[in-house]
Amino acid sequence: MKILIVSRAKLGDLLLTTPMLRVLRDALPDAEIHLLANEYNVWVADGNTCVDRRWIYGRVRTGRDLDFGAAWRQITMYAGLKLQGYDVAIAAGGHESHRAITRTLHAGAARTIAYATDEKFRRKVSDRVLADGSLHESMLMLKLLEPLGVELPAVLPAPEFYPPQSMFDFADCWLAGRSIPARGYLLIGMGARVAANQPSCAQILRWAKWAKETQGLDTVFIWTPGAKNNPLYPGDDEAAQVVLDARLPFLHPFRGQLKEAIAIVMRAKASILPDSGMMHFAATSSGGVVGLFADARTYSDPAQWAPTGPRACHLEARTSVVEIPDALIYEKLGTLMLA
Repeated sequence: MKILIVSRAKLGDLLLTTPMLRVLRDALPDAEIHLLANEYNVWVADGNTCVDRRWIYGRVRTGRDLDFGAAWRQITMYAGLKLQGYDVAIAAGGHESHRAITRTLHAGAARTIAYATDEKFRRKVSDRVLADGSLHESMLMLKLLEPLGVELPAVLPAPEFYPPQSMFDFADCWLAGRSIPARGYLLIGMGARVAANQPSCAQILRWAKWAKETQGLDTVFIWTPGAKNNPLYPGDDEAAQVVLDARLPFLHPFRGQLKEAIAIVMRAKASILPDSGMMHFAATSSGGVVGLFADARTYSDPAQWAPTGPRACHLEARTSVVEIPDALIYEKLGTLMLA
């Protein structure tokens, strides 16, 4: 059987697709499994033995600008996909996505599986699945395997990420330059898609002082680079400066590229991160993560988006992360550090 998994997801979402890939591989060991993902996040699947071949598409349009080269490459790629003769194509994701379904249909598979309620897809999607909003995102994707007769596990598998040695080499070099040993620091992140999930500068400074005074750990502080008024991706430079102005000698700022930041996260003793893709990567690390959520009725519900895995936990506030007592943070960190 030849199966195509189609992902339009962001980095963290693609990471949450890996449990689905693992269950599919274990259930159908002889199947040929292909993954279609965009050039921005396909590297998340590097080293994943559940994937036999990767197909990559680029961004065709940015704002009003059209990249004709990318458009042509996408046309030829879809022609190549149709020649594969897929038995099944699955639109991966925990909700109905018209663009994901459209990309999946372009593969011309004998069967197409997707979350689809729109009448426009009634005749095109052979196996339409109904979403259950009470389930975790990874479990929602696992349920897309049920039309294939795959038995779902009682326990959700942990996400899988296999960083290349070059990422660890970068982290080790950066840490050595500051005399910080691997697993000798707490990592705290500020970047978040919504302000309610973001810890305050005062919280960050208190948590860093606690780590030094009670655990003997320095702190590495990361945030989303850029100005907050950036129309494409707002950054946290302005807010982060308040933390930097405190000039704590044991707090080390890291303002770098995404892959480099992930490398630093992977070497931490433990991490505190707001709901974000970075949080899910930290859940795959040896140190683990405390994920921060707030106002689940308006923003991300941890029931669907909490970090998963043996070294992942989270805390949820009613309206804002600033409401979370420090004692709860320290309790969760203590559990991770002792494990």
